[in-house]
Amino acid sequence: MTDAGRLARAQDAEADQARVNALLTMSYAELRAVLTGDPATAALWVESAARHGLPDAQLRLGRILLERGDHAGALAWFQRAAGQGNAEAMNMVGRAHELGWGIEIDPSAAAAWYRRAAEGGCAWGEYNLANLRFDGRGVALDLAGAVAGYRCASATGHARAMNLLGRCLEEGWGCEPNPDEAAQWYRRSAEAGYFRAQINHARVLAEHGLHQEADRWFEKAATAQAEPQPV
Repeated sequence: MTDAGRLARAQDAEADQARVNALLTMSYAELRAVLTGDPATAALWVESAARHGLPDAQLRLGRILLERGDHAGALAWFQRAAGQGNAEAMNMVGRAHELGWGIEIDPSAAAAWYRRAAEGGCAWGEYNLANLRFDGRGVALDLAGAVAGYRCASATGHARAMNLLGRCLEEGWGCEPNPDEAAQWYRRSAEAGYFRAQINHARVLAEHGLHQEADRWFEKAATAQAEPQPV
């Protein structure tokens, strides 16, 4: 390495350490300003914090790399954060196994990671594990278990889980049919902004003759579908 290269590396290391030192003394408002400002600048701060072992930053860096299409790099950071007990990172490792992000598709491994995430309190882990149980992928087909998982995630306000819990209750999948409770969950999910629930809620309203209100929710769903949905 040339002298110029060594100097550049030393300067990068010094700047990296300075960012970490600053992170440790920042107020919440200052930290939020740094991490939600210019994306390129925010990424530098996140990467510094991730390299120095902060699991939340490792999770954030993994998400940044995932958005950039670097699936293998994203998985590596998710695994590091998961190794420190971060439940959301465990869910993302499961997602990688389910969808083949930087690794071979393995529904059984995905289920194991989702279970760990759910046990750690991650609603997305509970929801994703319920989906595998509902389809019998990576785990035994278990509709009743899926309903239990959707109900658990719904209790935390998880919009997609609320919608699927409503669908199970409406159709009697893994539980006794209960149209009234189904309607309640559709409404709660719709109010949380999930477009599929808005469609279901509007359909139920129309079936009860409340056409004007139904039209309003159909319009909301049409607008929501144009917006990107979370992974």
